[in-house]
Amino acid sequence: MIKNERQYKITKSQIKKFDAALGALVARDDADAGARLRKLEEDALRSQLDELRDEVEAYEQLRSGRREPIAIESFDQLPRALVQARIVAGLSQKELAERLGLKEQQIQRYEATDYSSASLTRLKEIAEALGASITGEMTYSP
Repeated sequence: MIKNERQYKITKSQIKKFDAALGALVARDDADAGARLRKLEEDALRSQLDELRDEVEAYEQLRSGRREPIAIESFDQLPRALVQARIVAGLSQKELAERLGLKEQQIQRYEATDYSSASLTRLKEIAEALGASITGEMTYSP
């Protein structure tokens, strides 16, 4: 998942490199290389390209600001949803940090580690700073 503009730019650059590598592979005349090996290389490059493009598309959709509910099916998905909510809100990590009275590096650490060191209180504060509300139901197994 792309979490900020820096990662977005890096991913866009990677797409160009993979695209060029794929083009070079397709254009290469390898009589010595087996067709099967060439097909495997091509498939691997295409798969990586598709993955990168999907990440860029997802980031661009979030960045567009369309405020559709972000589905969370488990507590483990909350960190990702908070990052998505920040992007949808059009806030940088620095701007979110300022709203919370924190340093930008703290938000970067939280997001890099999927909020593993954040307390429940801090998660609530972050959601509130983003204007997000978390609703749903809790189920249990006896």
